[in-house]
Amino acid sequence: MVPPAKRVRSGIGDPIDLDGPRSPRHRFPTVAARPGLEVKQRGTPISGVVLGVVNGALAVRDRHGFEHRMRLQPGGFEVEGQVVTLVEPRGPAPGTPAAEPGRTASGSIAVPGAPARVAKASRILVEGVHDAELVEKVWGDDLRVEGVVVERLDGADHLDVVVRTFGPRPGRRLGILLDHLVDGSKETRLAATVDHPDVLVTGHPFIDVWQAVKPSVLGIPAWPEVPRGEDWKTGVLQRLGVTAEPGRFWKHLLGKVTSWTDLEPPLIGAVEELIDFVTEPAPG
Repeated sequence: MVPPAKRVRSGIGDPIDLDGPRSPRHRFPTVAARPGLEVKQRGTPISGVVLGVVNGALAVRDRHGFEHRMRLQPGGFEVEGQVVTLVEPRGPAPGTPAAEPGRTASGSIAVPGAPARVAKASRILVEGVHDAELVEKVWGDDLRVEGVVVERLDGADHLDVVVRTFGPRPGRRLGILLDHLVDGSKETRLAATVDHPDVLVTGHPFIDVWQAVKPSVLGIPAWPEVPRGEDWKTGVLQRLGVTAEPGRFWKHLLGKVTSWTDLEPPLIGAVEELIDFVTEPAPG
């Protein structure tokens, strides 16, 4: 296997840095990364206006309207031509109203200190490990409060067997999230075999859940087109100029997802619909 490159270029936009810069040797002045601050990321051509800091990642909108997610590296930015270390603001800016209640990555109002509920009998199933990790990243806090467990199908070919084995019934509902749920796809044909009042199958139109992450998160205008019959992940990495293996690239991509705003609407709607379905109270 070819060892992953330390720094690779997408061939479409800016460099995709899978490791980040080495530890700095110097100390730099710190500046609070408040919304509206104009910054430039050192070592890249990216500059723009700070949107905020979410889960430790800096969000910046460039002059073309693309949003970028960046690590808060020591000495990683310039403000008014000076090299600085950006830090997450502590509390509201002077003279501004108190901060609004915190929100989870899915946009729900956070409940600080709320314990996870005992798991319900109902479940949500997703196709693979990447789907599960993305759902956990964005909706994990909500699901723990609701007591809903997400499990992997590891492929949809045996969907009918999974449903029969689970034994859905009132109070024991099953929600299933499928990739590539479009007319004529294998997934759509498999979903059509499921007909049960306590099972709901939803999905998104993307070939792989990677595509459900907005390309602007990586600083590219669009995901590459991969011809039918070619392995999609392999084709995408080749066209982005990335030599790292798919699993490592996925960790990099997942790390740039900070909230539901980094995802495409079809995935958001599908997951929200499943959560509503499996948490609906059983008829009394």
